[in-house]
Amino acid sequence: MEWRQQSAVSCELAFQEAQRWLEEVTKKRFGSKSFRVALEDGVLLCDLINTLKPGIIKRVNRLSTPIAGLDNVNVFLKACEKLGLNEAQLFHPGDLQDVSTRVTVRREETSRRLKNVLITIYWLGRKAQSDPFYTGPQLNLKAFEGLLGTALSKNLLLNHLKYLIIITIIIFIILNIFKINKDEQV
Repeated sequence: MEWRQQSAVSCELAFQEAQRWLEEVTKKRFGSKSFRVALEDGVLLCDLINTLKPGIIKRVNRLSTPIAGLDNVNVFLKACEKLGLNEAQLFHPGDLQDVSTRVTVRREETSRRLKNVLITIYWLGRKAQSDPFYTGPQLNLKAFEGLLGTALSKNLLLNHLKYLIIITIIIFIILNIFKINKDEQV
């Protein structure tokens, strides 16, 4: 199988697993809605995180307007941060917007945006499963391996860059301290 076909299969497995987990945790069904449509109003995402950590979201906006949906998605993302997910693990609120009717947006862009949502669900599921008090349905993390290959590599690279910057700053400080001490001795 060609790598593009494998990638598509990997993503499809991740979508199916994310949907299964969301439905089992929240006890709500997507029905005939697509993955994006089921999540775009943010209600299911808020219900998910409130099930994982009751009361973390105080109010869910149940109006069926785009602004209400964007508000819910933002509240969900803030709750994810409260649970310990970092910014690199979170999708952008616009990733759930319907861009299929925009002439300038390609199909690959829509796919990339939904992959970002999947990656956040992966990290949230992983965070839930690492909590010793969590006894709910388990997210099959293996279903996300193909999807996460490049994302995890990118995250690892960013972490290495952070450490490299910190080490560079420490070396710079130490060198300046030695220089000051040397200047004082002269």
